[in-house]
Amino acid sequence: MSIGIVLMGLFVGFLVGLTGVGGAALLTPFLILIGINPLIAVGTDFVYNSITKFFGSVQHFRQKTINFKLVKYLAIGSVPSAILAVTTLHFVGGDKLLQGEIVKHALGYVLMMVAVATVIKTLFSSRFKSRSYSIKPIEDKAKATILLGAILGFIVGLTSVGSGSLFALAMLLFYQLRASELVGTDIAHAFILVTVSGFFHLGFGNVDLLLVANLLCGSIPGVIIGSTLSAKVPMKPLQTVIGVIIFISGLKLIY
Repeated sequence: MSIGIVLMGLFVGFLVGLTGVGGAALLTPFLILIGINPLIAVGTDFVYNSITKFFGSVQHFRQKTINFKLVKYLAIGSVPSAILAVTTLHFVGGDKLLQGEIVKHALGYVLMMVAVATVIKTLFSSRFKSRSYSIKPIEDKAKATILLGAILGFIVGLTSVGSGSLFALAMLLFYQLRASELVGTDIAHAFILVTVSGFFHLGFGNVDLLLVANLLCGSIPGVIIGSTLSAKVPMKPLQTVIGVIIFISGLKLIY
């Protein structure tokens, strides 16, 4: 067991529990910046996220806050697209060092997208609730939803980032969901997406299971502590600051 990795998991879990900002956007760049190969960081993050999102999905299933129609249409597009991203990277990217460089640069750009999405969702979410397109039935937007899932699914499959933040912003913009339903639907869909992607990364040898175990040892109590304190902390300023940190992390990976 590595105390440093456990503490990193504790810190990331604490921030996720406190703010709701996606763990992958925080964890993956941390792992890369301490010297872990970007490909291993992404594959490990998928498996780690699958385990954590499983428990969140179970809780939201019990609370009946999952829109299964939306999950279905998004997954029809996102899951094959994520598989395509993972397999394309494996067979086209050359050796793991080259694949790692591809992932590192792609991750940098996606992190900046996620940072912008986080700030927009935090500061302007109230302005998107009554858009005319969002109130249309999901069945009328099935093709557009599948296409949206495919586009974002490829991004997630390549970088492990965005399964929560990018999809959450899309749901906020294009679908009429209650706040609890948006969170539950986002987590349930993300669980499916990261689990399938994680299996493929595991099959390609891109997952460090010992690293996953160390991260979970820290992040589980971290999430609990952060969630307990979340009601006492002003969310918007903190989420905005974390969005800026994510943006800077993205820039650092690119340059």
